[in-house]
Amino acid sequence: MAFTDDQLRDAEARADALRDPHQQLRLAIGQAEGYRTYLSSLTGLLTAVFVLKGQENLGKLAHGPRWAVICLLILGFTALIGASWCSVLAVHGRPGEQVYAEPTRLLRYERKRTKTVWRLVEGARWLGLLGVLAIAAAVIVTWVAPG
Repeated sequence: MAFTDDQLRDAEARADALRDPHQQLRLAIGQAEGYRTYLSSLTGLLTAVFVLKGQENLGKLAHGPRWAVICLLILGFTALIGASWCSVLAVHGRPGEQVYAEPTRLLRYERKRTKTVWRLVEGARWLGLLGVLAIAAAVIVTWVAPG
């Protein structure tokens, strides 16, 4: 497929815009905002699933499975809280963080902040996965454990 000169010029202009540190930071924060919303809805959904589908009384479970469920729930919800916290930090940064008005320092800040946002989003992604798996395992234990 051949591209016209206008299409190639437009693509080059978009590529130049994407290399701009300000644009990269804006895109990273936009992704972090979406991930924060996803984590919030996921945590609510998992809570509802556990409450509706899990055993009503963990006291009916045998000693070992009961403690396994308790530990898995603590791990799962702690991981989801950590993931939510990482995504909030990615979107909003730390309170009182100073942004410099000098152009060179501002560009350095934007590059550094973009890398920080991507790291926080990646951490939130893994913590979210850990939380989902731990809570799913807790629900499964309540279904199959002798009680």
